[in-house]
Amino acid sequence: MKQRHTRRMILISMLSAISVILMFLKFPLPFLPPYLTVDFSDVPALIATFSFGPIAGLMVEIIKNLLNFFFNMSDPVGPVANFLAGSSFLLASYYIYRKSRTHHMLILGLIIATLVMTIVLSTMNYFVLLPLYGMIMNLSDITNNLKVIITAGIIPFNIIKGVLISIIFLLLYPRLSKALK
Repeated sequence: MKQRHTRRMILISMLSAISVILMFLKFPLPFLPPYLTVDFSDVPALIATFSFGPIAGLMVEIIKNLLNFFFNMSDPVGPVANFLAGSSFLLASYYIYRKSRTHHMLILGLIIATLVMTIVLSTMNYFVLLPLYGMIMNLSDITNNLKVIITAGIIPFNIIKGVLISIIFLLLYPRLSKALK
């Protein structure tokens, strides 16, 4: 029992480390604001979630974002937004999938998770994150243009990010799940 617990903690730590590395490999989308960057650091958190449960996935998200905050202290809002995005995505996908544990429910879970992440981030950006970012960075343009930023930037970005993460996860998870369990 103790050996299984130790193995699980080691795998969660390894997935967290991979997630941190992937967080540094980010790129902007050409038609969206440059501060919205895509990275695949949520894929290891999804793998942890589907292999060991939602608490493991949340642990990967927390570790990844805490380390990201320590590497980049000038932006305290980014790690919070990333944690909210990743957590809402992995929890929604996991709870839809676990009802029947079929491939169809996995795909449905990832689609619904993309929509949930988009709604959560749009709402949080509108009411909390963007006003806070504008206040910290002394950018009044952000608070004056919230609706435009949300509809033209945040919503399309989160849909694209959710689709990309889902595709990568669907390609990797079947091959890795046997080895992890």
